[in-house]
Amino acid sequence: MEKRYLTCIICPRGCSLTVDLDECGKPLGVAGNACPRGVDYAITECTAPMRTVTSTVRCADGSVIPVKTDRSVPKGKVFEVMAEINRTTAPSDLAVGDVVIADVSDTGAAVVVTGKKP
Repeated sequence: MEKRYLTCIICPRGCSLTVDLDECGKPLGVAGNACPRGVDYAITECTAPMRTVTSTVRCADGSVIPVKTDRSVPKGKVFEVMAEINRTTAPSDLAVGDVVIADVSDTGAAVVVTGKKP
């Protein structure tokens, strides 16, 4: 049996988690969590890790605007998502919540505006 050690990132508490994995890498149990969300996080992190991507997009007027994915994307697709964001030029009149890319890299996640231009 293998053990994997993680720090939970779901809340500010940052619990130190220990995940017991079988010989195929399947989670058997989680210890160290203060709430059930830690168990869910540990299992997902060991089987199909996901990440929310935050970045900026260039606007037509040369400025940049902050953006993020509206949901987590597979960790293995983060570089592909970033490449698509970097190729994108957005209109200059976007507001918070506007969609810049509807389905980034075929993940089902949208890239949305999160703030005003600096």
